[in-house]
Amino acid sequence: MKILVLNCGSSSVKYKLFEMSSCAVLGSGCAEKIGMKGSFLKHSKPNGDKVMLEGEILEQRVAIEYILGVLISPNHGCIDSLEEINAVGHRIVHGGEKFNKSVLITDDVVGKIEECIEIAPLHNPPNLAGIQAISDLLPDVPQVAVFDTAFHHTIPEKAYMYAIPYLLYTKYGIRRYGFHGTSHRFVSRRACEFLGLDYHKIRIITVHIGNGASAAAIKNGASVDTSMGFTPVEGLMMGTRSGDIDLGAVTYLMEKEMIGSQAVSTLFNKYSGVLGISGVSSDMRDIESAAQSGNARAQLALEMHRYRLRKYIGAYMAALEGVDVIVFTGGVGENSPEMREAVCTGMEFAGLIFDYDANTGVRGTEKLLTKPESKIKVVVIPTDEEFMIASDTMNIVKE
Repeated sequence: MKILVLNCGSSSVKYKLFEMSSCAVLGSGCAEKIGMKGSFLKHSKPNGDKVMLEGEILEQRVAIEYILGVLISPNHGCIDSLEEINAVGHRIVHGGEKFNKSVLITDDVVGKIEECIEIAPLHNPPNLAGIQAISDLLPDVPQVAVFDTAFHHTIPEKAYMYAIPYLLYTKYGIRRYGFHGTSHRFVSRRACEFLGLDYHKIRIITVHIGNGASAAAIKNGASVDTSMGFTPVEGLMMGTRSGDIDLGAVTYLMEKEMIGSQAVSTLFNKYSGVLGISGVSSDMRDIESAAQSGNARAQLALEMHRYRLRKYIGAYMAALEGVDVIVFTGGVGENSPEMREAVCTGMEFAGLIFDYDANTGVRGTEKLLTKPESKIKVVVIPTDEEFMIASDTMNIVKE
C-alpha cells in the first residue's frame, strides 16, 4: 500500500510517499514560500538525490498539484501513475475536544475541523485547503486526518483546566489542548521498543525540542500532562515563541506600547524565545556558535532555554511520581549533545547517571545515554511523525 502524507502550512506543504509493505520512503520534500516571490519545491528521490524546482506557487492546491506532478515525473518521480496512491494522510494541528483519535475524512469531519478554526486560525485553514485539494485532484482516494492534539485527550481535567471562570471553558473551550502529539506518541512507543520495555507499564517524559518545543508526561501509554496549552505558545522557551510568561506582563506591554491583540500575538509568537533574548537567530546552531564566540546574550538564551526544560522535567517527575525513561527528540533534541548534557547534568539526586561519552557526537540516531546503574534511562529517539500518520492512515483505510 502506498500512502502519501501531507503537512500543509500557511506557506509550505511538506510531503512523504511511503510504501507501507517495506516502510520505505519513495519520495519526500517540501513546497516552500507559497504565495510569495521565489517559491520552490525541494524533492528528495529514492536514491537520496535532491532536486530544487522553482516556480510560482500561489496556494496550497497549486503546491499539491506540483507535488503530484513531481511524484509521477519521468525525471524525478517514484511512481508511474497517481492511481498507485492508495490513501492520503493529513496532519491536522487542532482537533479541539471533537477528536481523540485519527479518523477517516468525511464531510462531517471536515465540518468539525472547520469549527476548530476559531481556536486555530493560523493552522487549520491550510490543513483544510490540503484536504480540499486532494478531494478535487484525487477524488476516489480515501483521506485520513491525524490530529496533533488527539494524543493529549487522556490528560485529566485537573491538568488541562485553567484557573479562570469555568464559564469561559464551557463557552469558548479555553483549556490546555497540547500539541506535537503525534511526535510524542511515536517516540514514547519507539523508546520502549528500543529499550525492550512494556509501553503500558512505564513512566516516560518526552521532550520534543525544535524551533517549537514541548514536553509531555506519559504514564502507562497515556499522556497525563504536556507543556503547550490552548495554543502552542505556552510552555517551554522556543525558537521564536516566549513560552510561559506572566499575563500581567502581557497586558502591561499592551498598555505601554499601545498595541492590540494581533500585535501582541505576533510579538510573543514570532519575535520572542531564543531569538528575542539572543538577538542572533531562532536557530539553536547559530545560538550555540555565537555563545562559543563569547556573545553574552546568546549564552543567556541557552541558559534560559535549558533551565526551563530542566524545570519541566522536574515537574513531570513529580506528576508521574517518578520516571523510568526520558526521551529527547526533535531537531535540537536529536542533534545537540551540548543541550542534552546541560539538561541531564546534576540529576544524580533522581538516580539519573548520565553517560557523557555515549552522548558525545550523537546526532539523529537512536542511542541510550545513561550508564547501566542509572535508575532513569535517557535516550535519543529521532521522531517520525510522517510515518506515524502513514501508519494511522493505513490502519483506518483497512478497517
